[in-house]
Amino acid sequence: MPAHVIEVDLSKVSKSLAVLGGFIVIYGLLSYVVKERLYLSEPLLAVTAGIIVGPYVLNWVDPISWGNTQETNYVTYTFTRIVVGIQVLFCGISLPKAYLWKEKVSLIVLLFGIMTTAWFATALLFWGLIPNLTFLESLCIAAAVIPTDPVLANSITTGRYAEKHVPANVRNIIVAESGANDGLGFPFLYLAIYLLARTGEDKSSSVGTEIGRWVYAVVGYQILLSIVFGSLIGYLARKSLKWAESRSYIDKANFFAYGLGLAFFTLGTTGLFGSDDILACFIAGNSFTWDDWFRIRTEDNDFQEIIDTVLNMAVFVYIGAIIPWADYSDPELQLTGWRVVVLGITVLLLRRPPWVIAATKAIPALRDLKESSFAGWFGPIGVGAVFYIQVALKQLPDDGTRDRLRAVYTPVVLFMVFSSVLTHGITIPISKLGPGVMRRTATLTKTRSITFSRPISRNNTIQVSNTINDANKQRQGSPEDGSAFDSSDPGRGAASSRGSSRGHVGTAFGAKK
Repeated sequence: MPAHVIEVDLSKVSKSLAVLGGFIVIYGLLSYVVKERLYLSEPLLAVTAGIIVGPYVLNWVDPISWGNTQETNYVTYTFTRIVVGIQVLFCGISLPKAYLWKEKVSLIVLLFGIMTTAWFATALLFWGLIPNLTFLESLCIAAAVIPTDPVLANSITTGRYAEKHVPANVRNIIVAESGANDGLGFPFLYLAIYLLARTGEDKSSSVGTEIGRWVYAVVGYQILLSIVFGSLIGYLARKSLKWAESRSYIDKANFFAYGLGLAFFTLGTTGLFGSDDILACFIAGNSFTWDDWFRIRTEDNDFQEIIDTVLNMAVFVYIGAIIPWADYSDPELQLTGWRVVVLGITVLLLRRPPWVIAATKAIPALRDLKESSFAGWFGPIGVGAVFYIQVALKQLPDDGTRDRLRAVYTPVVLFMVFSSVLTHGITIPISKLGPGVMRRTATLTKTRSITFSRPISRNNTIQVSNTINDANKQRQGSPEDGSAFDSSDPGRGAASSRGSSRGHVGTAFGAKK
């Protein structure tokens, strides 16, 4: 007779699944109230849950104890890489027809001018407030926090509140920027790392040598090659899917899941030859829907929203659980509470908003100071920053010359992520209590037409009547809806009511219209 009749599994995997599943189930029961009435973001609640169940409160889940530091870092790197890759590809899919080309001037300013300025401004803050860091080391940390997170940006670009109060042109440019610049953080990070290597393993190399190495290895091989490869993958995927759909070779479920498979394929193949897989995913997604064919046919399907919800909750619960709160009271690190709090506030205020506002006239997608203020503020720091932590730790010199940088990198960046999740997560609820920039954006489109359609909404409500009413208001140009469309707008077909797109899907798969 066995010694134990009943065997229990108290493994870390079982506990983690129980905690994550419990959070998703409980949140799901209240999700409509939380998102559409309280206007709280999923990442904020997930990070809060992660902190509560993590090692510093209930100690139910402790990812740091799953293995040694190297193993934990690898898990974090892989997890965040997959999440960011899927999210940026979905960002590319959600943009209107040929959007990257139509708004190329705005994107060039945001992705090169604003990112570069934000990089130096953030580095100055780190250099001034974190003891015993060189400016070059501060640039290395700043490179992790300058990309705009697509997951957090999604909370202001989709949903009923966004559709009523945020103009479609603002939503689209935020989505495009957040999708593209997550992959464009590599040049900034690697430039700092290559220059740092001159004091370590590459002592004999000159600045010119390292910059030349950066140009061909990063700008050429990682950035330009990933753009070409992503464009090619997206183009071939679009043609292949059209061919299969026209011959009824593909069923409905796999048609909708095609984008997710494309994300995995792009991540894997680009990673095999060491190029920028995150940027390749975004380019592949936009190339895939360059003609709006796939996007229009999937507007009524909730598959992407379901994937978003599960991934977002899982990754932000994980992030909440790995924030090293003990490091902020460690006298050796000198990251005292007031330093990181001041850093969090100043980075959010000075990293983006002043520079986007100053460049308003150079960004055609933003028509006035109110829109540029809004777009400048909503440039959150999130999963991409956690991903770049792991990239930096893998690439930094490990010869003892950068021990200080390696020690403070993770706690500093994770606190910036926490600050952004908290601040951007409560901005909308606070704005509902009184007049603010987001409330005033409702008036921006009362007398103007929108040039491009809004990105696909992944926050549909269960109440069909509300959707129909909102669509009718858009057709009539009702001032109550913040995105009234002009009837001559070429992008209106993709942005107005979803009834037309439902007809397309029904025709393709024999569903009822």
